[in-house]
Amino acid sequence: MGGYIGIDVAQEELVVAREGVAGSKAYPNSERGQRDLVKDLKDAELIVLEATGGYQRGVVAALGGAGLPVVVVNPRQVRDFAKATGQLAKTDLLDAHVLAAFGATVKPELRVLPSEDEEELRDFLTRQQQVIQMLVAEKSRLLQAQGRGRQALRRQIKSHISYLERELKALDSDLDQMIRKSPLWREQDDLLQSVPGIGKQTSRILLGILPELGRANSAEIARLAGLAPINRDSGKMRGKRFIGGGRTRVRAVLYMATLSATRYNPTVRSWYTRLLSTGKPKKVAIVACMRKLLVVLNALVRTKTRWRSAELATTA
Repeated sequence: MGGYIGIDVAQEELVVAREGVAGSKAYPNSERGQRDLVKDLKDAELIVLEATGGYQRGVVAALGGAGLPVVVVNPRQVRDFAKATGQLAKTDLLDAHVLAAFGATVKPELRVLPSEDEEELRDFLTRQQQVIQMLVAEKSRLLQAQGRGRQALRRQIKSHISYLERELKALDSDLDQMIRKSPLWREQDDLLQSVPGIGKQTSRILLGILPELGRANSAEIARLAGLAPINRDSGKMRGKRFIGGGRTRVRAVLYMATLSATRYNPTVRSWYTRLLSTGKPKKVAIVACMRKLLVVLNALVRTKTRWRSAELATTA
């Protein structure tokens, strides 16, 4: 089955369609089904799947291990593409054909597939975020459980908060061990944390959620983090530039790291004050510093150089 292939992934089934060809073929989402799929797709030009909460990992690993051109795309992009082409209905068969058409039209860029260790690090970071969100929700519920007759409820919530705090501490320890056991991550973590304003958690997020750091060029790394300016021009009208897309968790930690760096990193502080002196709004100045800091971090990881001075940072 050559050409552009779309695969709709479910927990138990893989529905496969080829661009421009009616119908589909289903395979079990099991090791045997994945092996059969690899044999049938050996001549594929491009294979497109959506990220589906982890169900796609086995088939992506099988296809990538066989050297087939497979790419995992953002479901939101595919849904927007479907709406733009008038495809509002949604079934496994239709989704597979939409993915195939998306591949043929957009031709998403092939990237190096994450290793098992990278997937594990990302999973732990996701779990850490989930536990933090649950903690915030439970602490909010505790504040709301005021008044007489709610002592039992407050005890139950406090018990759950204690449990979640222990889980968060254990996750923190596990993440530290994962970074330390990898010579590459250990080195990169040291390089990143050598920059004033970049702490342990920011470094973890960058290593786990932005593995392209040190491999991509400046423009690419800014785009992946959603920090590349997006134009809004039409005719003679020149609209305000804005940022968006990319990996929101990376952007969120960079925002907090940059706020810290504007206070404790003399180089970043000089960038920030210089932008403010030219009349830039504070929010615009912060975003510009975020982008520049990310470009510097990318250069430090690529060249395996620790942060040494303002001169190093401004020439990176």
